[in-house]
Amino acid sequence: VQLQASGGGLVQAGGSLRLSCAASARSFSSYCMGWFRQAPGKEREFVSVIDWSGGTTYYRDSVKGRFSISRDNAKKMVYLQMNSLKPEDTAVYFCAADRRVGTSTVADSYDYWGQGTLVTVSS
Repeated sequence: VQLQASGGGLVQAGGSLRLSCAASARSFSSYCMGWFRQAPGKEREFVSVIDWSGGTTYYRDSVKGRFSISRDNAKKMVYLQMNSLKPEDTAVYFCAADRRVGTSTVADSYDYWGQGTLVTVSS
C-alpha cells in the first residue's frame, strides 16, 4: 500500500489549504484513514481520522471547527480541508491507513504511512 500526500505549502495566518492523500490500496474503502502532523522538535500528533464509510470522524481539540476530513472511496482519496490556519499548525502532515475496523487516534495503530507534506503558516 502506498500513500501520497500533497497540497502543503506556505500560507498566511487565517488562510486555507486542502491536503490530499492518494492511496494505491485495492482495499482502500475498508481502511480507516488518519492525518497526523509533526512540528520541528516535537512528537508526531494526531490531527483527524475518518472511518471506512466517512460516517465517523474525530479531530484533535485544537483543530475542531477549523479542519474537516473527508474521503472519496471511488477515487481512493482522503482530504483534509484546513481553514483559519494558525502559526501553530505549522508542521509536516502525514496521512496514514489502518486496516482495522474503527477509528484510532494512536499513531502506532496505523499500518501504512505517506511521506508527508509540509504546511507552513506565517504570522
